Amino acid sequence: FLPVAVAAVAATTGAAFTTSTSSLTPAAFKRSETTSLNMVLEKPAAKKISKLETLKIESENLRNPLKTELYTEEIGISKDAYQILKYHGSYQQSNREIKGKVKDYQFMLRLKQPAGELPPDLYRLIDDLSAKHGQGDLRATTRQCFQIHGIMKGGLKTVISSIMNIGSSTVGACGDVNRNVMCTPAPFKTPDYEYAIEYSKVFAHLFRPMTPAFSEIWLDGEKVATAELWGKEVEKHNVDEAMTYDSGRGIILDHPVEPLYGDRYLPRKFKIGVTVPGDNSLDIYTNDIGVVVITNDSGELEGFNVMVGGGMGRTHNKETTFARAADHMGFVPKEDIMECLKAILAAQRDHGNRDVRANARMKYLVHTLGIDNFRTLVESYFGKKIQPWREMKEWKYNDWMGWWEQGDGKLFYGLHIDNGRVKDEGSFRLKSALRALVDKYNLSMILSPTQSMIVKDIDPKDKAGIEALLAEHGIKPLEEVDPLNRLAMACPALPLCGLAQTEAERLIPSYLERIRALMNKMNLADEEILIRMTGCPNGCARPYMAELAFVGDGPKSYQVWLGGSPVLTRTAWPFKAKMKVDDLEVTLEPILAMFVAQRQEFEAFGDFCHRVGAEAIEKYMEEYSSVLA
Repeated sequence: FLPVAVAAVAATTGAAFTTSTSSLTPAAFKRSETTSLNMVLEKPAAKKISKLETLKIESENLRNPLKTELYTEEIGISKDAYQILKYHGSYQQSNREIKGKVKDYQFMLRLKQPAGELPPDLYRLIDDLSAKHGQGDLRATTRQCFQIHGIMKGGLKTVISSIMNIGSSTVGACGDVNRNVMCTPAPFKTPDYEYAIEYSKVFAHLFRPMTPAFSEIWLDGEKVATAELWGKEVEKHNVDEAMTYDSGRGIILDHPVEPLYGDRYLPRKFKIGVTVPGDNSLDIYTNDIGVVVITNDSGELEGFNVMVGGGMGRTHNKETTFARAADHMGFVPKEDIMECLKAILAAQRDHGNRDVRANARMKYLVHTLGIDNFRTLVESYFGKKIQPWREMKEWKYNDWMGWWEQGDGKLFYGLHIDNGRVKDEGSFRLKSALRALVDKYNLSMILSPTQSMIVKDIDPKDKAGIEALLAEHGIKPLEEVDPLNRLAMACPALPLCGLAQTEAERLIPSYLERIRALMNKMNLADEEILIRMTGCPNGCARPYMAELAFVGDGPKSYQVWLGGSPVLTRTAWPFKAKMKVDDLEVTLEPILAMFVAQRQEFEAFGDFCHRVGAEAIEKYMEEYSSVLA
């Protein structure tokens, strides 16, 4: 394992990431005599499709074999049914620490919450459902939605139907479709922030799967009692009409149910994030599509800067997989944004790699073609030239924790939650606190991209009461939270995640304590470092953007990644493989010592590592003698 910058990995031949033929290269573009926009890719040669692609086709738009297996006496479902269940928002899991011939199957259910919004009635419902049908807690994800763990198969229908009937959904929270649309969580009452929230809901509604399988299976074919709230909130945009509008350029498929997805849906999951210039609180560069609101000096919406090709997932020891930050594609006027995003999705749908799932994300298509040729491919569907990227203010990172004025006379409060786990444990009673807060004040909340929560629309006269309520439930005020904890994220990993190779959520608290103790000894007590940890290389906690990351590569073993940006605009690079859990201090001490000795004024840790590079750090480590021994 060699320390390799992501840029170096990205320099590998594009042929490795094609759709299994050599057609998906810049040379494959053919220019039409009629229009410069009509540049298309050669269709890959016909070949036998993969088992998973066949399963999607034979599922009859996400019905089978799930529909019948839900009613058997078995506590679990087959692998095929499980693949289809993902599209309905659920993962089948088992506790890997319980050994036995019979697995204790249970189900994790993930909500769909565009822009992270959580109305008070929905929180009350999932609080009750987690207590009655789950394991008693809730978990905020890194994509601004809640998960309920520990549901038995017999309870799935009750839980999902209850969520659907209150105007929420789990549809598309998982699977090869557009996932939960992220947004800056700050609920400022300014035009740009309000546009960001509004269009997050537009895009969520635009790319929703249209199959009736969801209502057939969970509601016995009946209509939901309350339509999805975000869909109703964006009715003025005529999203259904925009979805089905057919320009004749290949975006709309000849399919009776799914005009955008067809019967094979997408090659892999698809992620969208929306923000405003300067606010990178959501890791905008990690999305398949990143959308940035552009307004004029009067606050009127002009359009959007659009970036493409971000993604975190990779596989250990396979350099044909890598994390990638998105490229700037260009500016799109507001009236064209839905059609342009449809064109991007169609490009990935038709030309993404369906043969090798490890290379199926759109980032590999963008990487293979290069941003200029990918832009041309999108334009061939879009039918218009994409304008140059508009200049914007520099990105900053803010988690929006603590008290803030919204801009309408009310306040919002960012409540830090360690690793997103909402639970009651001893004197720490966060779950009860949130329920009491919702019941007393009836406030809406927003889940943040850092697994925390924002409570919005607070009357200033209620500030003291809310602080007292939180204190009574053992919740620390923000000033008592270590900045390392506030910045950190970890995935759930063991014991329930089937992909985890080692610990993450359960280990990171002790790791942060050890890192803080080491930093204090090295006169870095006031330093803040953005640290992330995952139990496997799939990247759910977005480790490859962090200044310092630990990526599980075996039992009690981690890769160490360095050099991500403190404002989350570039990927880190792998520095060390197979670091044993107990070797944390001996690994970090020389790196921190070099940082203390050679940093530039006000230089952040991630920027320092990026500037000096792996070779210089390795050389320093070879010559370093501990001053703390």
